[in-house]
Amino acid sequence: MLRYAVVRLLQGIVVIFLVSIATFVIMQLAPGNPVDIMIGEAQVTQEQIDAITRKWGLDRPWYEQYGTWLLNVVQGDFGQSVIRTGVPVREMLLEAAPMTVRLNLLALAVAAMVAVPAGILASVKRNSLFDYASMLGATLGVALPNYWVGLMLIILFSLQLGWLPPFGSESWRGYILPVMVLAVGEMAVLARLTRGAMMEVLGQDYITTARAKGLRYGVVIRRHAVRNALLPVVTILGYRLAFVLSGTIVVETVFAWPGIGRLFIDSVYRLDYQVVQAIVLLLSTIVVLGNLLTDLAYAYVDPRIRYD
Repeated sequence: MLRYAVVRLLQGIVVIFLVSIATFVIMQLAPGNPVDIMIGEAQVTQEQIDAITRKWGLDRPWYEQYGTWLLNVVQGDFGQSVIRTGVPVREMLLEAAPMTVRLNLLALAVAAMVAVPAGILASVKRNSLFDYASMLGATLGVALPNYWVGLMLIILFSLQLGWLPPFGSESWRGYILPVMVLAVGEMAVLARLTRGAMMEVLGQDYITTARAKGLRYGVVIRRHAVRNALLPVVTILGYRLAFVLSGTIVVETVFAWPGIGRLFIDSVYRLDYQVVQAIVLLLSTIVVLGNLLTDLAYAYVDPRIRYD
């Protein structure tokens, strides 16, 4: 198990390295110049523009800029924002990351608490009214884009009813709409997956044997079926947890949420290379660690799985 974890971790480091190079090259190829954005409409001379370019190292080839950035990152320095002059990128991430983590964890917790029991009940009561209704809701949850759902919820609960704020995070009420939007998509996926996994398990011979021995149906479901059906569910939960910081870009933009997603979009638009690179590095690391933890969780959920 330890050897497997070490090998996967080393593979993940290579992936992160390649992703960071690709991101750096793409940002360099993007149209525009961060110096022009910094200057704005101010009247400056060409000498001043050249001085600003040299200060930020933008006059050097991209591979030299990347090498300098990578060396600084290894030393724990993510640099300073080009647009917010003098503000360390680390400080910007520490401001935005807790908001995104809190939002996504709440949405994932709500989705799991609702969708997993609903999927189990739908499989147990197959072809019932509850089964049809829950799967119809899950299909709509997958089909409807989250930005559309967010806008409709804003129109209904903010503009029409006036119950909830349309944006911001000043109070707990500001969390409700974005959490609802994120949870709808997660519930749709988890409910359908849980139902399918449970139906497959309920058709196995050992379930029939357990019923033939006289065990009550509820006991068979709790002790035998649910545990064996959790493996694909854990897979999806780990996958969603891996993208906990990257899955809310659209939602954070719709609700003006001060998180990583909105910071990423603003930094891309304003060609803030240092911030974009730091966010991509952070998200890549989370994806790699999330997938690794998901694989290791298999061995706990299903004793038949071992990594030698």
